[in-house]
Amino acid sequence: MTDKPCPCHSGRPFSCCCRPVLAGENAVTAEALMRSRYTAYVVGNVNHLLGSRHLSTRPDHIDPANFPKWCGLEIISTEEGGSGDDRGIVEFKASFLSENSIRTLHEKSRFVKENGKWFYVDGDIRPVTVKPTKKTGRNDPCHCGSMKKFKKCCGR
Repeated sequence: MTDKPCPCHSGRPFSCCCRPVLAGENAVTAEALMRSRYTAYVVGNVNHLLGSRHLSTRPDHIDPANFPKWCGLEIISTEEGGSGDDRGIVEFKASFLSENSIRTLHEKSRFVKENGKWFYVDGDIRPVTVKPTKKTGRNDPCHCGSMKKFKKCCGR
């Protein structure tokens, strides 16, 4: 059986990318935690989203019914956040399908490591960009820019 690609678009198989972190292993870097959080949104893993959020900013609950259809993730940059650091910043863009358009969330996220475990603290969100979609055929390129066919990306 072939392993599916990780939803975080790392190019690695899910089994050796975000799956171990979603299953409870500590993320090695702030970027690895950010990728696992994106994947948790894709698969609806609320426990990971709450557990990986720092206590100082953790909400009481998260409603997965409010999750959009996530289509892609692009890491823009990282500052610190390595295995030997205790703080890190990850800037990313995540695209999602909403109301017949592809929207892009652009955030600069802050992470902190406490007792060997990374946590998402908060982030600065830039205004969401919107690309209206036209009627898309299943074999057309996806509007999110992933270079995949629509049926293999946002059209799933």
